[in-house]
Amino acid sequence: MQNSTDFDVIIMGGGPSGATLAALLRKNSALKVAIVEREKFPREHIGESMAHPVIPILEESGALPKVLASDYWVKKYGGIYDWDKKGPSVAYFDHVNWQEDGVHRWAVHLNRSEFDQTLLEHAKSLGTEVIESSEVKRFENLAEHAVVELDDGRRLSCRVFVDASGRSNNIITGQRRKFLSNYKNMAVWNHYTNFIPAQQLAGEWNIFREKDQSPIACFAFEHGWAWYIPVPKIVDGKRVSAVSIGIVTDPTLIKERGINLRDPQVFMEQLRGITDLAPLIGAVVPISDEMNVTSNYSMINDQFCNLDERWIGIGDAAYFVDPLFSSGVTFAGGMAATASLMIRETLLNDGLSAAQRQELWFDYDQQWHLVAASFALSIDQWYYAIAKNNQDSVFWKERSSGTSDLGIRELSFNALVDTAITPDLLEILTSGSQKMADLDQGGGYMQTLRRLGAAEPDDDALVQAPADLLVRDGHGLDIPGFKGSIPPMGLPAHIRAKIAEYWRDPIANSKVIPSMIEHLLPVSRFHRSGQALATQVRFVDEREGGKALFTLLQSARRYGELKAELSQAQRMLLKHLALNQMLLVTAPQEVAQAQARAQPSLV
Repeated sequence: MQNSTDFDVIIMGGGPSGATLAALLRKNSALKVAIVEREKFPREHIGESMAHPVIPILEESGALPKVLASDYWVKKYGGIYDWDKKGPSVAYFDHVNWQEDGVHRWAVHLNRSEFDQTLLEHAKSLGTEVIESSEVKRFENLAEHAVVELDDGRRLSCRVFVDASGRSNNIITGQRRKFLSNYKNMAVWNHYTNFIPAQQLAGEWNIFREKDQSPIACFAFEHGWAWYIPVPKIVDGKRVSAVSIGIVTDPTLIKERGINLRDPQVFMEQLRGITDLAPLIGAVVPISDEMNVTSNYSMINDQFCNLDERWIGIGDAAYFVDPLFSSGVTFAGGMAATASLMIRETLLNDGLSAAQRQELWFDYDQQWHLVAASFALSIDQWYYAIAKNNQDSVFWKERSSGTSDLGIRELSFNALVDTAITPDLLEILTSGSQKMADLDQGGGYMQTLRRLGAAEPDDDALVQAPADLLVRDGHGLDIPGFKGSIPPMGLPAHIRAKIAEYWRDPIANSKVIPSMIEHLLPVSRFHRSGQALATQVRFVDEREGGKALFTLLQSARRYGELKAELSQAQRMLLKHLALNQMLLVTAPQEVAQAQARAQPSLV
């Protein structure tokens, strides 16, 4: 029922996640939406290179044509990652599928101050009330609604409050976010003109040079790694081609070594010591005399939403893992997209029961935590691989010794571990082989994979569904649900062809593939009598075949033989059931003993 409030939704923060959420809410409903932004746009911000799933998010919000009509962006085709002595590794976005269909998935490098302003103005054009230069000082949940108090004393009421304010605020919980790992990073960067684009690097490995296709370039070195991103900037009122160059390192290490990266000359000395980067920067000219610095940015909240308390966290306000694969804005936009559907269904769908609403919010919280956990494990695996090639580096040695600790129980994310490494990352980490066996066995991801694999039943064990195992149908959110992506378990050829068609022109072909955020996703859950929602096993039957698996489990089967009959997705689901102790397992020795007892006596 509609309460009498100033707004249906108040969003704290007008960056990409907040503006995208507001645009999607206004585009797909008549909900009253306000954005409260502490700063006055445009404002400078880091995060200038995107991953390709952000393009469909912008397309669905309606902002993509406005972004592409501007001159503050460069088309991005993939990445160059220079991290070992064998030479740089390269990949187009969605490289394996590009090899199959020849269609480039693409993203953008861009000037964040102008991009962010475009998204905020787009949200405003759709009917969002935007309150700039105003800070939220207090959030209070009351019996019938929530109240937001601004720094000028105004009190605004809403039915849902969204924190999209970035990583530094703790207005809702009053607690600091946890660090993602036992190490802390800092980033130092500046912008330069008179540079050479990374696609012009010499070498047969450079797949971007022939057609002048722009990649991001990342270079590992003794004290960390450097990024190299083309960014169109405005200098003295004129548009110029520039490059963002940054170093990610450890503040303690730099302090102890006496290397002051805040000094522009010291910063450039470090960059010129990187063999493959040096040829690109020989004549660069800094746009500013002052360096930009940010630190301790990899953080996560214990909770991403609470229906009873009427709040949701999106973007960096929920978590940020690492800038290595340009994922920040993509994950932030993905959270905004799924939150938009969850809010619409919560406030507008009277057909949902209170329990069904709670399940939606639980899915948002748990599934996005799973994405964060999986991606963090992937970054750990990457850092371990780099450390092997920089064995004398204090920076890399420390980052190879401890994996990320997200406070996520293994029972919650073990089914996702098999697909935690995205195809693009697997392409780079395996130098193009795409084989899991080629990953470094000591990395955090592979360690976790082995630990979870060791907990599976032996292949000779008998497994069967317990008598009280049930399947319940319902609704959920498709997370991360990036439109135009091909999931690891694969899709039929005709759907893959539609995705390729979409990527030829995401605006003209926007209707070729379905949206992930127009409707709730039919989901099912394995559960036992009285089992808490947090330990139930969720699946999408049309993708994972969970109901057919349930039928097969009605009689005892040898675990190894059963796995051989299943699809990859069903094997993952079976593994999840086993690891969550939702199977009856008879160990091989018990099977042998039972068979011996069943043999007739010869005496």
